[in-house]
Amino acid sequence: PSIAHEKKLPVVLSKQEVWRMLKACKLLKHRILIGLLYGCGLRCMEVRSVRLQDLDFDRMQLHVVQGKGKKDRLVPLSEHLIRGLKQYIEAEKPQDWLFHGQPDGRAGGELDSRYSQRGVQWAVNHAAKAAGIRKDVHTHTLRHCYATHLLEDGMDILTLQNLLGH
Repeated sequence: PSIAHEKKLPVVLSKQEVWRMLKACKLLKHRILIGLLYGCGLRCMEVRSVRLQDLDFDRMQLHVVQGKGKKDRLVPLSEHLIRGLKQYIEAEKPQDWLFHGQPDGRAGGELDSRYSQRGVQWAVNHAAKAAGIRKDVHTHTLRHCYATHLLEDGMDILTLQNLLGH
């Protein structure tokens, strides 16, 4: 017999709440991070794994390499997000990973210099609090918002499925 799981609806923010979160970010790095989570429907691991070579500004898309299920996919980048990304790259001058953090030298830890999972979660939680959002907001909440807002704007479910990497 299968285990009965709770059937909870995902938390979805309004477009205005997402906008308030973006405006509440003090650091450009966090604004771009949250912008990619929401604007491309990325998972936490996917946003941490974005390399500079995955950004294609001419074709206005991001190449998500080896997302969940070891699947690659292309997602569109908005002009607004591209402007922010160019500004961030110019200011921070990342070398390989788009979002770099402190290398973790602990045994068994990640030895690369990607932004940590906790760092991404902290940025999202901090922005939600600063924006005065009382809902339970996590990194995956922004992915749910992306999907819901695209459906509300009239996108068909099959196209959305491909964008999400399902």
